[in-house]
Amino acid sequence: MNRQIVFTAPWQVEVRKEAVPDRPLVGREALVRKLYTLISPGTELACLSGGESWFRMPGIPGYAAVSRIEAVGPEARGFAAGDIVFHYGNHSEYEIVKAEGVFLKVPDGLELPLVPFTRMATVAMTSLRVSTIELGDHVAVTGLGLIGNMAAQLAGLQGATVIGVDLSENRRRLAEACGISHTVAGGEGAAERVKAIAEGGVGTLIEATGVPQVAVESVSWIRQYGELILLGSPRGRYETDVTDLLNSVHLNGRGCITFKGAHEWRFPVEEDPFVKHSLVRNSKVVFGLLKSGRLRVEPLISHILAPEEAAAAYDGLKNRKDEYQGVLFKWV
Repeated sequence: MNRQIVFTAPWQVEVRKEAVPDRPLVGREALVRKLYTLISPGTELACLSGGESWFRMPGIPGYAAVSRIEAVGPEARGFAAGDIVFHYGNHSEYEIVKAEGVFLKVPDGLELPLVPFTRMATVAMTSLRVSTIELGDHVAVTGLGLIGNMAAQLAGLQGATVIGVDLSENRRRLAEACGISHTVAGGEGAAERVKAIAEGGVGTLIEATGVPQVAVESVSWIRQYGELILLGSPRGRYETDVTDLLNSVHLNGRGCITFKGAHEWRFPVEEDPFVKHSLVRNSKVVFGLLKSGRLRVEPLISHILAPEEAAAAYDGLKNRKDEYQGVLFKWV
């Protein structure tokens, strides 16, 4: 049977069973069986809330998987049954997908529970790809969930002194376990603490919470000619007078700060000789970082659960954020 995690209505999660797909595969299709899938907390909780118009209920969430190929179509060259692959798979045990784009063989020696984190790391990597971060810069990251934590790690690998900012003491502790240079409690007094570490202000601020108020209020942490990078997708309503914010961009004496969007889909999927970055190339880079241990994921894994525990997993990510961080479903 094909087990599937289904969002049936806002805040309603079920595990359903259907027959395993049994039709002939065509073209570059592949039938895969999931080994591990990873919950993306921000996106999937937004979907579960009913707040994402593109996600229709009932629907199967998820987009990060490591799987074993069961069968391939006649044009799926380079792949065979038994291959272990990373791809953008959902939370179902079996799935027919295209063996193209980000559908990559997993390097030998890379631990399988780490592989789905490649998706979150490439999301985080977008903030570095669009930035001007150089060796010796100060960088602040607001929000130390999975993506913010990995953005902070990647900024450190790029040579920056990194300051991770989060309200949660547990997330700050995890960031320190992952090698983040400095952590600061969010909220009152955060600006002063960040500026003290950064010698007056950071050159780059990566906003990973997706909370508009955090983005607006953290602009004052950025030094003149610095940049604010919107990594987390802004969600929720926030009303304010934007004149001061716009002057931080416009006026030389107030900052000349640059705002940049860092959504992962700004880059092409496939490698292209005329474009340096792509989702495929970024994924391969992450494979190397994970395998070498330079990108640390193990401290972020809080739970490895059976699919039948899905309702508890999403409840934990929503209501017990200090206990639930990186949550994997183990399918086999």
